[in-house]
Amino acid sequence: MNKVTLSGNLTRDPEVRYTPSGKAYARFGIAVNRPYSKNKAVDFFNVTAWDKSAELIGKFAKKGSRLLIDGRLQTSKYTNKDGVEVQSVEVVVENFEFAGGKKDKPVDDDDTPF
Repeated sequence: MNKVTLSGNLTRDPEVRYTPSGKAYARFGIAVNRPYSKNKAVDFFNVTAWDKSAELIGKFAKKGSRLLIDGRLQTSKYTNKDGVEVQSVEVVVENFEFAGGKKDKPVDDDDTPF
């Protein structure tokens, strides 16, 4: 089973793009605090959301917004511009919730996603 649950804050604004076939995807980073760390360590993860999730996150979340993410880990390999093969790991969103308070909600009353 490949399942991961994260609760953290976006490290940058989501970047929403569309595939040539029109499928939406959003990429962003999330910072997750280690609650029992003596030196207040933080882990950083690259995240990708697809379809309606990507559009909602892109519209209503911004840097600093708190999200609860359920998803899976996905690895990929690519060759960078220097010709070096790089392996990366990202979290692919399957479900999510906005976890911030009212101050985190950049929406109008008429435009709420809930």
